[in-house]
Amino acid sequence: MTASPAPRRAVWAWAMFDAATQPIFTLIATFVFAPFFAAQIAENPAEGQAAWGFAAGAAGFAIGMLSPPLGAIADRTGRRKLWLAAFSVPLVLGCWALWFAEPGAPYAMAFALGGFAVATIGAECATAFTNAMMPSLARPEALGRLSGLGWALGYVGGLVALVFALFFLSADPRDGETLIGIAPLFGLDPRSFEGDRAVGPFAALWYLVLVTPLFLFAPDEPRGMPIRQAVRAGLADLKRTILDLRGSRDLALFLLAHMLYVDGLTALFAFGGIYGAGALGWGVIELGVFGILVIVSGVVGALVGGWLDDRIGPQKVVAGSLALLVASAVVIVSIERARVLFVVPVAPPVADDALFGSTPERLFVAVALVLGAAGGPLQAASRTMLVKLAPPDKLTQAFGLFALSGKVTSFLGPTLVAIVTVLTDSQRVGVAVLMGFFLAGGALLSAVRMPDER
Repeated sequence: MTASPAPRRAVWAWAMFDAATQPIFTLIATFVFAPFFAAQIAENPAEGQAAWGFAAGAAGFAIGMLSPPLGAIADRTGRRKLWLAAFSVPLVLGCWALWFAEPGAPYAMAFALGGFAVATIGAECATAFTNAMMPSLARPEALGRLSGLGWALGYVGGLVALVFALFFLSADPRDGETLIGIAPLFGLDPRSFEGDRAVGPFAALWYLVLVTPLFLFAPDEPRGMPIRQAVRAGLADLKRTILDLRGSRDLALFLLAHMLYVDGLTALFAFGGIYGAGALGWGVIELGVFGILVIVSGVVGALVGGWLDDRIGPQKVVAGSLALLVASAVVIVSIERARVLFVVPVAPPVADDALFGSTPERLFVAVALVLGAAGGPLQAASRTMLVKLAPPDKLTQAFGLFALSGKVTSFLGPTLVAIVTVLTDSQRVGVAVLMGFFLAGGALLSAVRMPDER
């Protein structure tokens, strides 16, 4: 661990990485491109939900397989920025490929799903290396605030990017106007959904701009072994690290818990926009405002969660967040167009009615605000728990295993949601399976003993 805090500009440069990658998850995976894909490229929303889930699962499996060995090698070679630069290439290229996913084009689905998967792999693998920089930037007692700062800036970056996309790029094809009632910039054609496709190149350019300070100001490890020697030593070291988990009860339990609850959280967020478009009939305006509200709640949640992390400990923050997620999932499952809380009849949403004018819409938005506020602290405190549980000299490897636990089974959540949705012909019932992920993860988490409790 670092003996003294890093310069302020280094801390902020590191924290900006979360903001740099956030449009991939906000614009592409949730609120703009994913609903566009399900509604305009896939044959129907159910097929789109299933195809998107399988693509997310394939990307997650690739990330899970790549991150641990790459982390082990990077621990030997040092120079984590070099690895960050290497994974920035597929991130940018994958985002740019989304522009070519024009509805009706022969390879639209391949560009959409392939670009999304490649960009996600680049972003998540790069994140494993930036996470491992944390101990060089803050003292142990301040890691929670550092992690919370990163998540908060990520949410702010996602909010700014989403607002820009909705105000100036993505337009309603019926009237050709964006959320603020103007024609899209750069002559983008709403009829061919160029604004929705443009969020890919926009996310690529956004990333290149915001990641630059990290390369310039954040500290890096010194050069270590040559690459060939590092490959052999790193893979051997990784094998020992995995075998050592048998003697690291608490780290192993935490990684299993993380695997389960992150699978549930990823699926819940991944289908938020698709659910709003399909179950409630939302268009680009409703989805855009909905996304802005969720992100704002996430900023508040990440900052409050980081403060709580340093005061009551990351384990309690994660447990509290999981409790909120379970409650949110229960309420979401209870919402139908003409009924809420399973049995209460209400007036269904009406076309051209006021924004979120019906009771099901307002309740769904309220639950989503709780979901957004809980998601940030859950992930930020999980990152802090990993730092405190892992051996300091194997931190990049530990973050590789952390990525493995968060991604190797990430296909399960989306796949189960897709299967249940098809079997029941109900998007809301598909969400019900995710409660099991949160409950099982919380049960395992309760058995973890932090170092100061042993």
